[in-house]
Amino acid sequence: MQETVPLSIPALRLGAATLPNPVILAPMAGITDAPVRRMAVRHGAGLVISEMLASEALLEGNPEMLLRAEGEGVSFHAVQIAGNDPRLMGEAARVAQAAGAGLIDINMGCPAKRVTTGAAGAALLRDLPLARAIFEAVRGAVSVPVTVKTRLGWDDGSPTAVALARMAEACGLSMVTIHGRTRCQFYTGHADWTAIRAVKDAVSIPVIANGDVVHLSDGPAILAASGADGLMIGRGAQGRPWFPGRVAQTLAGQKVDEDPPIEIQRDILLELYEGWLSLYGTALGVRQARKHVGWALEAANAGQGPERAAFVARWRKALLVLDEPGRVKNGIMTAYDELMWRAAA
Repeated sequence: MQETVPLSIPALRLGAATLPNPVILAPMAGITDAPVRRMAVRHGAGLVISEMLASEALLEGNPEMLLRAEGEGVSFHAVQIAGNDPRLMGEAARVAQAAGAGLIDINMGCPAKRVTTGAAGAALLRDLPLARAIFEAVRGAVSVPVTVKTRLGWDDGSPTAVALARMAEACGLSMVTIHGRTRCQFYTGHADWTAIRAVKDAVSIPVIANGDVVHLSDGPAILAASGADGLMIGRGAQGRPWFPGRVAQTLAGQKVDEDPPIEIQRDILLELYEGWLSLYGTALGVRQARKHVGWALEAANAGQGPERAAFVARWRKALLVLDEPGRVKNGIMTAYDELMWRAAA
């Protein structure tokens, strides 16, 4: 008999904070900036976490890191930090808390070569003593909850997630998130949700399952396979900041569509666009918004049949080369008008 998950699962408590639901927007560098996080919270995400902040750069006052740490408009601000020096990680956590962070997440899962070459991110899966030292330094530096996001291991031959999770619990961390792939898999294949169950069985702190949640039905499925206390959504929310909230509604037993109506998607994108211009300034904001506009067009045109790829390619070509915000916004409205016309035809 296939295991099922109750449509109502307990809320997560992290220190003094109780999340409204256990569906979390993943921290994604260059993607989950402040406008996206605010929108995800408005649409029902239980928790959103900042883009990854390099600890040393944050301490140096790097402007990009300060923008990533922006938490305006989010009532419970969570910041993710990365690095391999326990002292600097502790100092960065202290700075983040002083700036308003209510939770510090430690990145031990990023597979990018530029991160792992510096012995940070997923590289720490190969140095558990250093990982422990970082846990202890960060936990000792702040009074807010500390969590960690990681992977199953460096490769198939070194499944270290259980050992790392036990270490995190012993060091006083409040939660561990497991992406169901190894570092060497990057994002290939399908996340192994069942492998996360071993971590859940090994610790008493909350375990969050992550990887390949892209449809509403994936929410109950990943919880059933992993036994996890909640789930984290990354790439499934690209261009769809409403998606984590809709997964949460599904888990609560509500009947919702995968995506809101096209006109609502359009309005969300236009509001986000203004947010990017405000956060980054016009010149950089226009460039930062381009990838989001492309993903939003793909999401809006889902299920449109064989014309989908041609539509997205045409509007990408038309919109993503423009530098004048007014022309971009007019183009967005025209593109979505076309989609609504097609849907009504």
